[in-house]
Amino acid sequence: MSWTTFIELATPPLPYFLESGLAEFRPGDRHPNRADIGVFDLLIGVSGALHIGENGREWTLGEGDTLLLLPRGAHYAVKPCGVDTRFYWLHFDHPDWREMSGAAEAGEHAHVLPFDRPRSIRLPKHVRLPDPGPAFDRMRRLLAMPIGEGFREKQQLLFQLLALLEQGQAGSDGTPAARVAGRAASLLRQHYREDVTNETLGEWLHYHPSYIVRCMKRVYGVTPARYLLQYRIEQAKRLLVSTGWPVERIAEEAGFRYAPYFSACFKRETGMTPMRFRRSAPGADR
Repeated sequence: MSWTTFIELATPPLPYFLESGLAEFRPGDRHPNRADIGVFDLLIGVSGALHIGENGREWTLGEGDTLLLLPRGAHYAVKPCGVDTRFYWLHFDHPDWREMSGAAEAGEHAHVLPFDRPRSIRLPKHVRLPDPGPAFDRMRRLLAMPIGEGFREKQQLLFQLLALLEQGQAGSDGTPAARVAGRAASLLRQHYREDVTNETLGEWLHYHPSYIVRCMKRVYGVTPARYLLQYRIEQAKRLLVSTGWPVERIAEEAGFRYAPYFSACFKRETGMTPMRFRRSAPGADR
């Protein structure tokens, strides 16, 4: 059993999502120096190496490394990036927390946090996720959502990210399922414009389709079919706000065979038609 630093969040209240982004640094760039920012700053390494310190401690974050920077104290660049470096960042607020040391176990904490079951949340200060794919997926989904919309969905994605941190600290428990789910999700994202079924995934991954479905539901909370639909909708959202393409072309680009079916799915998932979503996007010409 190993020992590490944890950040314990007392609940209620629940953590509150504020904002998120993707930072890209070139060689020679540094993370900005900040002090007493008043919110938690979660960093998730995507590629390269980010050299960062906080209150006298130092870390180098690579792919899958996470670091939770505190609302109080100072964090700063230890040295410039030596290679192209990318990392996600996420700010969230919580008023009642403490820093502590303890055994690196998550146990019952390694689950998505529900709205109706208050408890203490114990997050590792720093951990390397055994499979960063699920965390990357949540961050991509957060960044694809329009600013000022989807509060409840953003909160749920935040809770899922925090649960992944707890699960990552738990060690090897659940890792095989996470690997299978991560590989399946990666294949779905790569082939989202194609007709991918559970049987297709089974052939690609050499696992029984029902096992892949169980792994996806355990790690992502959805079946492969549902994951694929949500990913296609996110691609459609991006195209709606970044292009002037007609709905028919966006449907095809997002992996939908028929535009009416795409429009029906889009409205069911977002509560609005594709054209209304386009008009409501920030910066749209109304």
